[in-house]
Amino acid sequence: MSRITHHPDLVAIPCVWMRGGTSKAAFFMASDLPQDKAERDRLILAVMGSPDQRQIDGIGGANPLTTKVAIIGKSADDEADLDYLFGQVVIGESRIDYSPTCGNILAGVAPFGLDQGLVAATGDVTHVRIRMVNTNGLCEAVVQTPGGRVAYAGDTRISGVPTANAPIELRFRDIAGSSCGSLYPTGNKTDRVNGVMVTCIDNGMPVVVMNAADLGIAGTESPAELDANAELKAKVEAIRLAVGPLMGLGDVTNKVVPKMSLISPPRDGGHLNTRTFIPKKCHDAIGVLGAASVATAFADAETVCGGLGGGADIPFDVSVEHPTGEFTIRLFVDPRDDRAPAVALLRTARPLFEGVVLAPKA
Repeated sequence: MSRITHHPDLVAIPCVWMRGGTSKAAFFMASDLPQDKAERDRLILAVMGSPDQRQIDGIGGANPLTTKVAIIGKSADDEADLDYLFGQVVIGESRIDYSPTCGNILAGVAPFGLDQGLVAATGDVTHVRIRMVNTNGLCEAVVQTPGGRVAYAGDTRISGVPTANAPIELRFRDIAGSSCGSLYPTGNKTDRVNGVMVTCIDNGMPVVVMNAADLGIAGTESPAELDANAELKAKVEAIRLAVGPLMGLGDVTNKVVPKMSLISPPRDGGHLNTRTFIPKKCHDAIGVLGAASVATAFADAETVCGGLGGGADIPFDVSVEHPTGEFTIRLFVDPRDDRAPAVALLRTARPLFEGVVLAPKA
């Protein structure tokens, strides 16, 4: 089989296309990309096929869940083994948003680092410390490494992924206020914005939690139905723009945070049901750290979740329902810092292809 790795009109960059949780991303070694940020971003946009909406001339999937990149390197931080910079390629624009991190893609970081030799396996189970560069938060990933190699086969299933794989446990600490500076960045557990009661919270991801009923919907509608509801989307976006400065995020017009999560009573045995806009399109699921923030709000009866039976002592497992399944978030007390719950959850990941990706030379 022939291999095309060099061509005078193309540049070849080592790349691994990986599924992490319910998302997919192009994983790159930081050392394989240009050090100049503007040059790096031009190259990534060409690789993904942006700004074309279909991304037909690149490897992007024309969907927010499959238009992501992860840039990985060894960390200079004494508390971390790997640095993980996440980039959300904005569909239809020549822009990469580095303001949030991504908890789903995070599930692939430790396996990638182990496979690429950035960190070494330490036995049948390896603990890898990851610094999330976007937010400066820390995560410990627990990876199955029998025989010193990453195990991808297993019997762990997560909602939104049809196959079973080996479990990857993600343990988050010190993530409260990672983007906004505090767990409740407005200083309140509830605020009234444009006539709607909201809870603004950041336990790893800035999220605005609202009761679906307060916006005139049931909260059980499909993402397609909600995307077609122009009046609802206008209300949600107006609230998002209004709370951006209140949450310390400034003008969020061109940012993908805060996420907007509409909550309603559970339908399938969970604690609450969600519909999340990221930021203007209704997500088919819910992001990892977005779910962590929503679960943290649910555990406090003084938030807008109180009417759904929210409030519980931790440790506490919160089942967050979303359009394609559910997400269980474990909240526990961090003995080093009890100001906000620490978070743990199970994800799976696996590489889909590895080799080089070809992009036009600048």
